[in-house]
Amino acid sequence: MTRVPEGQMFSDPGSDAAVMAAWERFLDGESRPSDSLRTLVDRSWQRCQQHNVDPDKRSAPPPVDESMLASMKEHHGELLQASAPIMACARDFLAETGTVMALADTSCTILTMEGDNPTIGTAESIHLLPGVSWSERICGTNAIGTALAVGEPVQIHSAEHYCAGIKRWTCSATVIRHPHDGEIIGVVDVSGLSETYNRQSLALVVTTASRIENKIAMREMERRYHLLEASLQRWTNGTDGLVLFDRRGYPVRANEIAQAAMTSLGADLDLSAPRRVTALAVGDNGELVRTPALPVWLQPDWLEPVYGAQGQRLGTLLVLPLPRLGRAISGEGARRLARESAVAANDMPSGFTGIITRDPALREAVRKADQLARSKVPVLLLGETGVGKEEFAQGLHKASPFRDGPYVALNCGGLSRELLASELFGYVDGAFTGARRGGMVGKIEAANGGTLFLDEIGEMPLDLQPHLLRVLEQSEIYRLGENVPRKVSFRLIAATHRDLRKEVADGRFRMDFFYRVAVTSIRIPPLRDRVGDVRELARYFVERFSKQHELGPRQLDDELLARLESYSWPGNVRELRNVVESVLLMSDGECVGIDALPPELLGMADPPVSAPVATALGALATKVPVGSIAESEAELIRRAIAATHGNLTRAARELDIAKSTLYQKVKLYGLEHDIGRVRAG
Repeated sequence: MTRVPEGQMFSDPGSDAAVMAAWERFLDGESRPSDSLRTLVDRSWQRCQQHNVDPDKRSAPPPVDESMLASMKEHHGELLQASAPIMACARDFLAETGTVMALADTSCTILTMEGDNPTIGTAESIHLLPGVSWSERICGTNAIGTALAVGEPVQIHSAEHYCAGIKRWTCSATVIRHPHDGEIIGVVDVSGLSETYNRQSLALVVTTASRIENKIAMREMERRYHLLEASLQRWTNGTDGLVLFDRRGYPVRANEIAQAAMTSLGADLDLSAPRRVTALAVGDNGELVRTPALPVWLQPDWLEPVYGAQGQRLGTLLVLPLPRLGRAISGEGARRLARESAVAANDMPSGFTGIITRDPALREAVRKADQLARSKVPVLLLGETGVGKEEFAQGLHKASPFRDGPYVALNCGGLSRELLASELFGYVDGAFTGARRGGMVGKIEAANGGTLFLDEIGEMPLDLQPHLLRVLEQSEIYRLGENVPRKVSFRLIAATHRDLRKEVADGRFRMDFFYRVAVTSIRIPPLRDRVGDVRELARYFVERFSKQHELGPRQLDDELLARLESYSWPGNVRELRNVVESVLLMSDGECVGIDALPPELLGMADPPVSAPVATALGALATKVPVGSIAESEAELIRRAIAATHGNLTRAARELDIAKSTLYQKVKLYGLEHDIGRVRAG
C-alpha cells in the first residue's frame, strides 16, 4: 500500500480496513508506523497510549450535573453568545443530514449541540452530548480532543478513533481562537455515523469557527470603544502616566508620560505588539483575576476599575502618579528614567536633526517621536498651527522601518469632499466626468511601503472617515469606480491643531476613527512656551535666509532679539520664520535693528504684570520683610512651585505668566533645587 503523504488533512474511508489492522498491531506493541496511517493519527495514538487511555472504552464518561453545566456556560458566556446565531443555523441546515454540530470549551467539554435530531439521540449512546469532556486523555483520538491537542483543523474517521466504542463515528473539528491574540477559546465539531463521511464537513467547521471569531472580534471592538469612551475624561490629566487595559489584560492606550515611566520600571509597553498582563484580566464577577500575581513593578494602588454605563466592568486604568513615582523607582530604574528624560543639549536623534531647540519639553517630544518611529503604529501629532508638525512627521519617517519607502503628504483642509476623496483613494479611468485618462493613483496607494502624512486630519469630512478607517483595518484600498481591492502597507502619521476629543464629543469626528489614528500621540509645545528657542531659531533663520537670498553676512541686534522674545507668536515657528525673512529683506546693513520690523509688529513689547501677579506680590509684601523686588518675586515663584508640587505648567498658570517666562525666572533665581526637592518630596 502506498504510504499516506505527510500532513494529509483528510481521512480516507477506503483505508478503513488497513487502519483497523494498524490499530490492532499498534495495541500488540508494533512500533513501526503503518503506511496506511496518517501522521496526525499515529501521533495521537501514541499520546493516548502514554496517557493510559483504555482502547476498549465504549463511550465517554457521563455528563456533569446540570448546575455544573450551567456554571460552565456562564463562564463561557462570551463564546456562547457569539456562537448562538451560528449554532441556531446548524439546527436547520444539518437537519436530515445525519450530523450534529457541537461547541466545546478548552477542556473539550461540550457546551451545546445542534443538528439532526435522530443523530442527537444516537449520540447519547456514546455520551456525545453537553456536559461531557472529549479530551484525548479521556476519550482517546477524536476530532474535538485531537483538534485541541494540535491546535489545527482535524478530521477523524471511523477506525482512526483510538477507542473501540467510537469507531462507528466520523467527525471533523477545529479550534476557535480569540481574534486579538490567537488564544484558543473553544472547539467546534461536526459528527455523524461513519456513513455520513464528507470532506466538506472539515470546511464547514473551519468556516463556522471563522464566523464565531468574527463575531467575537466585533464585540471586542465594540467593548473597546465603550472602554475608551468611559475613560475619556481621565486623559485630560497631564500630570500622571496613564495606561488603559481591556478586560483581557491587554494595553489599548497609553499617554506619553506613561511610556518613559513604564520603561524605567522595567515594563514592556509596545502598543504595536501589546503583551498581555494576565493579572489584569477581569473575571466574570467583575474583579481582577490576579492569577498569576501582579508583576513586581506594578503596585495595586495604581489600578482603577473602568465601568460602563450599565455598571459592567470594561477594563482597568493604570495610573502612574509622577509626584510619587520617584519614590517607587529606585536604583538603576531611577537612573534610567533620568537618562531617558535628559536629552543632551547638542544631541538630536537621527532623522530629527532639522528641529532646532534647547527647550526641555520639545526635546522630550523629539525623544518620544524617535522612540515611536521604530514601531509601525499610527501617530497623531498635536499642536498649534506652525509649531513644526511637518518636521516631526518627516523625522518619524526618516527614523522608521519605512524610511526607504516614499513619504507622501496631504493637507485635508481646504479641499472639497470629492477632491479629497480622489486625492486620497485615486480613481480608475472613466470613474466620473472629467476623470484623467488612465485614472490616477491616490495618495494612500502612492505611500505604499512608506509613510502617509495627513495634515489637519480634523478637517476630514465625517463621511470619508469610515472609508479611511477600513483601509487602516484591512490594509486594502479601492480606487473610486473600482471593485477589486489593492493591498497597501504604509505608516500613517496624522496631525491636527483641533481638540479631537471635543470634536468627537460634539459629533464632528468619529470615535472609532479617532482611536485608530491616535494609537499614540505627541504634543508639540507652542513657541511661546519654549525657553530660549526664539533667539536660537532667529539666528538659524538669519543664516539660512542670508545664504538663500545672497545677502552677505547678517545679524540681529540685541534690541531686536529682545523684542522678538517678548512676542507671543500666535503663528509659532512659521510666523517667526516669515518675520525674520522679512526684516532681512527690508534691511541694508549687516546689523539688523528694530526699525526693520514690519509696521504691524513694531508694537511688540513685554506684557505688563498681570493683575493676579500684582495682587499676589502685594499680599506677599505684607508677609515678608521689605527687601528687593527680585527677592519678593523669587519667594512668590518658590511658593507657586511648592503649591503645584513642582508642576511648572500649573505654576505658570497660577502666576498668570508664560511658561517660558517662568523658566527664565527659575534659572535667574536659581530655583532648580527647589523644584527637585518639591518633586522628590
